[in-house]
Amino acid sequence: MRHHDGNGERRLPNERPLGRDPTESGGTYYRLLPEGRLENYDGVGRWRTQDAGAEIDASGRLPDGAEFQGPAGLSQLLLTKYRDDFVRTATEKLLTYALGRGVEYDDYAAIRAIDREAARDNYRISSWILAIVNSTPFRMRRASDS
Repeated sequence: MRHHDGNGERRLPNERPLGRDPTESGGTYYRLLPEGRLENYDGVGRWRTQDAGAEIDASGRLPDGAEFQGPAGLSQLLLTKYRDDFVRTATEKLLTYALGRGVEYDDYAAIRAIDREAARDNYRISSWILAIVNSTPFRMRRASDS
């Protein structure tokens, strides 16, 4: 689905307007997202290879220069080169949800222990949840946290 950008130009929602410097305004938006487009899914989640008759370029490049081709390529990068970062972040997000609060400095030893426990069962979601439920932050949360 293409949108008007206010200058009469039609573009994809996350497509950078031509000629725009990605470092404008500090470039924070572009540092956080991979360069490229993962537009193979339409607005209702259907897979597509073309948009308005044009082939979709689903390749991309991460801020450190690592390149990938489509969602499967990004997934492969996350599970190989960035595995430790991905696992730690996923554990932090799951623990945040379980605790009903953000993680704190004191939680990081538990996060490492949860990661090690979940790794024993190849990060099955059930082993991840069990490790979180058995963790000190979850078991010792205050009544106001629950």
